[in-house]
Amino acid sequence: MATTFYAAAVIAVIATALAITQKNVVHGLLYLIVSLLAVALIFFVLGAPFVAALEVIIYAGAIMVLFVFVMMLLNLGPQTVEQERRWLTPRIWVGPLVLTIVLLAELLYALASRGTATTGLVVDPLQIGIELFGRYAIAVELASMLLLAGLIGAYHLGRRQPERS
Repeated sequence: MATTFYAAAVIAVIATALAITQKNVVHGLLYLIVSLLAVALIFFVLGAPFVAALEVIIYAGAIMVLFVFVMMLLNLGPQTVEQERRWLTPRIWVGPLVLTIVLLAELLYALASRGTATTGLVVDPLQIGIELFGRYAIAVELASMLLLAGLIGAYHLGRRQPERS
């Protein structure tokens, strides 16, 4: 399991570095998704399958959909469609695809040797909900307000200004 952990950690670092350094937003988003999947695998290997599932559902799922929505909102226009068609060649999928295949192989290895994994404390989703909306209710609400402010900001940045005559 240590090799799976270290391999997933290396993939997370590489994918995050590539997500930051990409000039194309689509490429950066693909590498960010791979990075989030690698972090989910790290959580799974450490004995926190529920946190790994939350990582995939919330970050790799919902937050990435929000990022793609904002990206689509900001890239309006017919010339952008042609530019995206040129950017989305099969060649750009090679990097994220290779890293994702390695992560999938690590996950299958971790599932096959699950009996030798470290055992952690089993936490119910009810306990997590009680903690999030009990003691940390203000932090959760502040995070939701921050996401809403980002969405409103993206809308105002992406909308077209009416032409003045």
